[in-house]
Amino acid sequence: MPSPNSIRLLVAEDVPQVSQHVRNLLSVQSQVKLLEVLNDGSQVVEAAKQLRPDVVMIDLLLQGKIKGPQLVERLRDSGLEIPVVVLTVPQHPLARDPNRGIDAVLTLPFSGFELVNTLSHVIADRQARVAGTCRVVAVFSPKGGVGKTTIAFNLAVALGQLGIATALIDGNLQYGDLRALLKVPADVPSILDLPTDRVQESDLREVIWRDPAGIDILLAPPRVEMAEMVSARDVEKTISLLRQLYAAVVIDTATTLSEVTLAFLDASDVVLSIVTYDSTTIHNTVAVAEVFASIGYPPEKMHYLVNRADSTGGLGRDELARALGRKPDFEVVSDGRLVVEANNEGMPFVVASPDAAVSRDVRRAAAAIAGRTAGAAVRP
Repeated sequence: MPSPNSIRLLVAEDVPQVSQHVRNLLSVQSQVKLLEVLNDGSQVVEAAKQLRPDVVMIDLLLQGKIKGPQLVERLRDSGLEIPVVVLTVPQHPLARDPNRGIDAVLTLPFSGFELVNTLSHVIADRQARVAGTCRVVAVFSPKGGVGKTTIAFNLAVALGQLGIATALIDGNLQYGDLRALLKVPADVPSILDLPTDRVQESDLREVIWRDPAGIDILLAPPRVEMAEMVSARDVEKTISLLRQLYAAVVIDTATTLSEVTLAFLDASDVVLSIVTYDSTTIHNTVAVAEVFASIGYPPEKMHYLVNRADSTGGLGRDELARALGRKPDFEVVSDGRLVVEANNEGMPFVVASPDAAVSRDVRRAAAAIAGRTAGAAVRP
């Protein structure tokens, strides 16, 4: 989701006075970046594909070969899923109609506040509608060694087994945990191969790794130093596209709260925090929960999964619940032999031994997540 200070705007306007009015309003604020003003409607769809703006603003009275209403229709039918704000004048009133591709209407003259407020609202409204068809789950832990990657992989496969179109992202960009786990060759494409500022479905299809377990995986770069080449903006655009193509997206995040990790977490509907009966893990989990609360994550966004739940190490369930301030949402028992053997073969344990207790626990978590996925797309 674009933050309020990073809205990228493309404008289709052929009246110089109106173009200048918009430029003047945007020049005194930092919340919107004006990508370009085009006075030829025939150039707008291609420019939108290349620039990937968050919002396109179109003058209803745009003249030329492609007039304003025609351009709105072309953008609606392009499959780009970019919100459109239509400019008009009092003499030509127009109603908001998302079904026709009109997400909002601004009537001249308007203030800078009205402009920014409208842009922010159309983005939030469009993303709320998109989010209703996809559940993005970030699997996170502030400490390594808790089985986070293994849980993320098996959770994604379990969702796929339910008939839900699922994508898995290796969000540990520096070390590529999933690439190592699945023994994927170094020359297989990664998130780094997506073109900057113009991520499209065709681009994504070319870099997705289709795992034999039946899920699509977007891998991390093959080398440590390449991680720095992926920006938070790239993450936002990639997840926005994945929401359009899948009913569930699972992200195996890094353990550090970097800008990119926070971009993954911000874009997620659920943060599934993995915790074990280990005092250091519990301490770090509580500390990070305070950070998440301070940056505005609602309580319902946070979920807790206790891994190796039958290995309490002398700590009790009540003690863990008190530390977290709530009862954990899910528990997964330990099965060291099965899990290690499956991992060594690059195979999900929910496939290797579907009747094992650890597999049933993960499938229960997947079913609960699937139950919260409205309008889940099912693979044919």
